[in-house]
Amino acid sequence: MKNLQFAANTEANTEANTEIVPFTIAIDEADLDDLQQRLARTRLPDQLDGISWEYGTDLNYMRELLRYWQQDFDWRAQEAELNQFDHFRTYIDDLQLHFIHQRSANPDAIPLLLVHGWPGSISEFVKVIGPLTAPEQHGGAATDSFHVIAPSLPGFGFSGIPDQTGFSPERIALILADLMQRLGYDRYALAGGDWGAIINRHLANHYPDRLIGLHSNMLLASPPQDEAALARTEPSEVALQAARREYMQNEVGYQQIQGTKPQTLGYGLNDSPAGLAAWIVEKFHGWADMPQDASGNLDNNFSKDELLTNISIYWFTGTITSSTRIYYENRNTPSIKPMGYIDVPTGVALFPAEIYVSPRTWAEASYDLRHYTVMPRGGHFAALEQPLLYLEDLRQFYRLLR
Repeated sequence: MKNLQFAANTEANTEANTEIVPFTIAIDEADLDDLQQRLARTRLPDQLDGISWEYGTDLNYMRELLRYWQQDFDWRAQEAELNQFDHFRTYIDDLQLHFIHQRSANPDAIPLLLVHGWPGSISEFVKVIGPLTAPEQHGGAATDSFHVIAPSLPGFGFSGIPDQTGFSPERIALILADLMQRLGYDRYALAGGDWGAIINRHLANHYPDRLIGLHSNMLLASPPQDEAALARTEPSEVALQAARREYMQNEVGYQQIQGTKPQTLGYGLNDSPAGLAAWIVEKFHGWADMPQDASGNLDNNFSKDELLTNISIYWFTGTITSSTRIYYENRNTPSIKPMGYIDVPTGVALFPAEIYVSPRTWAEASYDLRHYTVMPRGGHFAALEQPLLYLEDLRQFYRLLR
């Protein structure tokens, strides 16, 4: 597929190449045609009678989604929506890195590095970039302005595909730190969930003096060693944590596959758009704030356009295999600096359907916690599923640090 132009270019791909160049998303028409042909040849699996999502992605939902992808989904419209933002690419650590760099008109805006995870992409942030950079145009105050830097992680989306091992979350954190320095930001803020939260924690561990603050909607923390502090943990938070742990026992199979044999998985997902969609959609269904049975309608949480835009980014760039390798690299790459106490002002937005939950006392033991909000609703893909709640919490936290 011609989208492989996003992979490394051996002639230009040198560490000496520090030029930042504008970039426009423009998928070849031939790739759109190829997708249609593959969708038309989809061979769907069977499904047991009386079953919905219990065994994996529901067949009835997949039929609807694939029909919509073929007949109603307008990639060019979604491409144009993504291209409303300012996109760039540069080389860092011998790899091409794509990023949105949307500057605010407010000279006092805070630079905000907004980092996605898996199976997400920059498309997760379409609803929040405008309100973050120009809040006065979205019913907010100009004093809450941010310059938004939203990269595609290495091996994801429109960034280059590593051809070497070792691109762990920690190494990616160092790459993003280099990006922010190249953009001229000596001090900046962090936000993100999933791998974005983990990458940002590594960045804070390495460079606390560069950071204004760290906001996370999936904060990982260890229990406090102090028994008195542990005893102060709110019973409601303990109950939520226990419930999410129990739920996730049946949700981590993908981690074992992606953390051990991502290459084998890639042959199927990179060749079949239906297979790719089923693999990704299962996560959006399983990690959204909704009933996890036949009574739960995923359309109430995400539109098909939103889901298929994200899936299409993986498809057109051929990055599903390289994106899953982050799980393998996280397990197998030696750490550069041991994780310590994060001495960076930290804010937490705890959404009730998040896949991992750290109670306040746990967060206090591992971070300089300044802000902790238990949200009334929402799940793992917070910026996409509950953008207003996410935005307001981000603003509230950084108001403390302006």
